[in-house]
Amino acid sequence: MRRSGEKDIRAFIERHNENPRPYRWTKSADEILASVKRFCQKTQQTLCHEF
Repeated sequence: MRRSGEKDIRAFIERHNENPRPYRWTKSADEILASVKRFCQKTQQTLCHEF
């Protein structure tokens, strides 16, 4: 079963790479960092409530 999954993944990558497109950032570095900060704050709040 593992080989089958690996084979499927490789086939997907080959198909995807036939027509590759460049990755485009849609947010600025400041927007990304603000999002990460919010995630960390929410995660910390959730973890602290468990104790």
